[in-house]
Amino acid sequence: MKKILIPLVALFGCYTVISVVAQSQSPQQSQPTAPVYQPSSASVDEQGIRGYRLGPGDTLDVRIWGQSDLNSLVEIDEDGNVSSLPFIEDPIPAKCRTEKEVQKSVTDAYAKYLVKPRVSVRIAERKSRPPATIWGAVHMPQRVAMIRRIQLHEMVAVAGGFSDTAGGTIQIIHTIPELCPEPGEVATQKTAPGSDVGQLQSYKISALRLGGGDGDPFVRPGDIVYVTQGDLVFVTGLVNQPQSVIMRDQMTLTGAIARAGGPTRLAQRKEVHILRKKDNQLGGEDIKVNYEAILKGKEKDVVLQPYDIVDVGELGPMSGKKITDMLTGLPLILAGKLP
Repeated sequence: MKKILIPLVALFGCYTVISVVAQSQSPQQSQPTAPVYQPSSASVDEQGIRGYRLGPGDTLDVRIWGQSDLNSLVEIDEDGNVSSLPFIEDPIPAKCRTEKEVQKSVTDAYAKYLVKPRVSVRIAERKSRPPATIWGAVHMPQRVAMIRRIQLHEMVAVAGGFSDTAGGTIQIIHTIPELCPEPGEVATQKTAPGSDVGQLQSYKISALRLGGGDGDPFVRPGDIVYVTQGDLVFVTGLVNQPQSVIMRDQMTLTGAIARAGGPTRLAQRKEVHILRKKDNQLGGEDIKVNYEAILKGKEKDVVLQPYDIVDVGELGPMSGKKITDMLTGLPLILAGKLP
């Protein structure tokens, strides 16, 4: 008998020691702990969706507590109603309503059959609004999910901002009528809802950068947003950096020459030529402009057109500035330091 008790006592002692050691090494296993919140960066598609208004194609997860046989996953039909709930014959309106509003209607419907039903309605999938597309002179053309109201500046930010080839305008085309327009917007609309589908609306990039107002409209689901590529103007002749210049907004002659580094010392400032496209021929028209008079405010600056060629010519051989430069360099030429 003693031989049997000794192994049992030894085994019980080992088990006690192991249990104490295990509890001391992992105390978190002995009692439940709350999950640790780890913040994550939210995209434009994950913010501000509490006020999401339902539409045809959205899927709802409807649960009746204590009545699991009544739980269902239902899709809002093309008429904007929930019409496939168990035992509920009359369709429940869901279009342009929030999930909380639909939850109350579902609760009232089941109250006819159940005593104080506890109902939960949650959005399982959002499919009622097609994405908007932004492309053109942006760094990352893409489609943007529209589960909340998004303004134009947010679309540009999602696309990585404007590229170097961006012009001065952004064009927006509405492809479908707005599903759930805001009450304030409906009151201020001058045309019937949906009448603007297919129409082209233009916005200035300069106005968008100022922020707010009409320059930063809300983009609708299905919209096509195109950031226009800037047309080119060519600056050549006696400028410091002859180059092609991208037109932004209204580019003037002085602005184009400034972008090209300005005229050189021997440039002819009183007669600059603008070779303009005419009859589908580049440089078909020659416009002479007094650049010096424009700088002095005596003449109005010239607004350039796409594919204008700005040619800054050279001073005449007997001009005062050229003779001065020749006389200034004469001693150096005689000393053999200049060719």
